[in-house]
Amino acid sequence: MQQQLVTILVPHYKTLELTRLCLGLIKKYTDPNKAKVIVIDNDSKDDSTTWLRTVDWIELIERPAVTGQAPVQAHSEALDLALARVVTPYVLSIHTDTLVKRADWLEFLIKQIETHDKVAGVGSWKLEAKPLHRRLAKKIERTIQLAFYKLIGKQQHAIQGVGKNYYYLRSHCALYRTDLLRKYNLHFGDGDMVAGKAMHKALVDAGHEMIFLPSEVLLPYLDHVNHATVVLNPQLSREQKGMDKRLRRVRATLDRLKAAL
Repeated sequence: MQQQLVTILVPHYKTLELTRLCLGLIKKYTDPNKAKVIVIDNDSKDDSTTWLRTVDWIELIERPAVTGQAPVQAHSEALDLALARVVTPYVLSIHTDTLVKRADWLEFLIKQIETHDKVAGVGSWKLEAKPLHRRLAKKIERTIQLAFYKLIGKQQHAIQGVGKNYYYLRSHCALYRTDLLRKYNLHFGDGDMVAGKAMHKALVDAGHEMIFLPSEVLLPYLDHVNHATVVLNPQLSREQKGMDKRLRRVRATLDRLKAAL
């Protein structure tokens, strides 16, 4: 077997059906000579853990729960446990609700990160299919908000992409150069920050480029079933409003992609 190029990190928690589909699609569309898969189970203690133990082509890490730890921190620490084992030139984080659709998906991502040596990471901020008119409306709304806040001198706000709310490669699809993460001693977790946010800023501050791929470019290669883990495990969410509608959306996507296997 030739030296593998990428290690794919997949944190997991109580999503047996979704994880079966996620891993099944990876196996179908990914050359095992190019990629290794590490799944990190966040103490599911259910049928999904039992099933993962039977999957002989992945490396499984079973991470014990930490009392009182928030899901955000558990997710980041799971990624960092696996990151410590990575020896390939590239490392890719995805979620169990990130579902690959084409045999050239990994080659596409590698091609983007190899554009030039200054590129440290490539991936996505948002990965969702929205009609053009909705994307344009959101962009206009954001422009108006920024102009208004500037007019009234408001400095503290929650507009995405501004100040502390800067865009970063989200862990549902983020490919990095492993040597740079080692060079700067970087990790996915940093206190209570979302996975990868501090790492992204550190790489930018060090003079590296991070490439954001628009949804319309990335979606032909990957589907992202937004918030599927929470929808399939409603006890994880404080917001129950609209959960039935979200569940129908998730089920429709899963049923559609199962046809690919």
